[in-house]
Amino acid sequence: MQSPNTYSNARFQSTGVQKLSLGLLMIAIVCLFLADLSIETAEPWQEIGRIGLGMLAPSVLSFPELLSSLASTLAFALLGVTVAALLGMLMAHLFEWRLIRIIAAFIRSIHELFWALLFLQVFGLSTLTGLLAIIIPYTGIFAKVYAETLEESDQTAYNLLPPLTGRWSSHLYARLMVALPQLIHYTQYRLECGIRSSSVLGFVGLPTLGFHLESYFKQGYYSEAAGVLYLFIAVIALMRFWAKRRFIIPLLIMSVAWLPFQTTINFDLVLRFFGHDILPSPLRQGGLLNLESWQQTLDWSITLFNQQALIGSWNTLILTQIALVGSGITALLLYPLISPLFFTRNKRTAGHLFLVILRSIPELILAFIILLITGPSMIPAIFALSWHNGAIIAHLIGRYTEIINLRVDSPKGGDLYAYEVTPRLYKPFLAFLFYRWEVILRESAILGILGIHTLGFFIDSAFEELRFDRALFLILITALLNILVDSVSRTIRRKLRLSTTPNIESLTR
Repeated sequence: MQSPNTYSNARFQSTGVQKLSLGLLMIAIVCLFLADLSIETAEPWQEIGRIGLGMLAPSVLSFPELLSSLASTLAFALLGVTVAALLGMLMAHLFEWRLIRIIAAFIRSIHELFWALLFLQVFGLSTLTGLLAIIIPYTGIFAKVYAETLEESDQTAYNLLPPLTGRWSSHLYARLMVALPQLIHYTQYRLECGIRSSSVLGFVGLPTLGFHLESYFKQGYYSEAAGVLYLFIAVIALMRFWAKRRFIIPLLIMSVAWLPFQTTINFDLVLRFFGHDILPSPLRQGGLLNLESWQQTLDWSITLFNQQALIGSWNTLILTQIALVGSGITALLLYPLISPLFFTRNKRTAGHLFLVILRSIPELILAFIILLITGPSMIPAIFALSWHNGAIIAHLIGRYTEIINLRVDSPKGGDLYAYEVTPRLYKPFLAFLFYRWEVILRESAILGILGIHTLGFFIDSAFEELRFDRALFLILITALLNILVDSVSRTIRRKLRLSTTPNIESLTR
């Protein structure tokens, strides 16, 4: 029998979840009225037809070049994710230190494309640029997730250790070994994300699959673009076969052998970039010791904030909130596709394939395809973010339905979905949604390079104009905005006790 306090807490959480869901929906509706939803192309249906014909008749323009790009995509992802996982694990063991948490939060808050644009100015289109663009943000992501996984794992063995047990020994044998299956599972998922990130680096000129996708779509070679896209989806879909643990070491060795590491580092260029180019222009002109220069720098910052950062942040937040709710609606609509409670095995196979396709295509590439149809507005970004993130969440919560026990007199069809299954999955669904909030914000910012006036638009413009001081200022604004959203998300999850692991009793009762 539940105690009064337990019943009161459960009722409070239920009411809080309802208010939160309604609040998010209302905010998204208001944001829709504020968003740019215009269609700029004169003949969108003809463009849809041309893209559709290309998708139905894929072809390959240069097979050796395509395989070379695929090898580079996988090599960047494998090496970048491996190094980031090792560094992230090291940071996770020190995560109780505030400095470590701040560093992890900062480096993961900046999108890998922004890191690539920064390092591009110093190292050019080199292997080092691609690897650093993946390693740095992924290290922060790994540190956070690994630390949370270690904290939530069974602490029995750790608590029974003798008082004088060394710090690293206790972490290694009593915490790491207990949580190892979950850590491996997440690392495999992050490798899938790394492949998507690696392909997107082609948009800044690195020789990955994204470079060919952008080129073919821009030139209207839709059949060739379809060939590249299908190859990319196949690589993601077949990861369970080629990304097994026994293959990882040979693949890493081949990755090192494949990527060219003969990057020549010009230290004068490095010192100029970090010691001069990224400094605010008033400081460069007046000097660091000039008080008037600092006053001018303050005025420069306020002007840049009002003219660009404020507009970019506003549009980024509007897009984020619409896409957040759109992702949630997409997930709730799609999770039954892979659930044994709703469909037969053959139909679930088709559902799994559909979700794999949606979550395999990076948001930037998906938005770029839709942009060719609608023109530069928030419409491509909304659909791309909603479909991609919704498919990921649908896959995650759809698996939980496999352990749900239904009553003999349970309803069927729509009533089963609305009154029996979805209510049991709703809290873990919200937890996953809020975990994706930070990711959606990062992607909303970067989609500005497609012409949407989010922060990425102004950052990309600053790089094109070689105004690196403005670019860095706007990137820092992006990072602060991301950290703020992550903090709000963690507060909401903690207050409502939202966990991505559902209550087993609620699923099997």
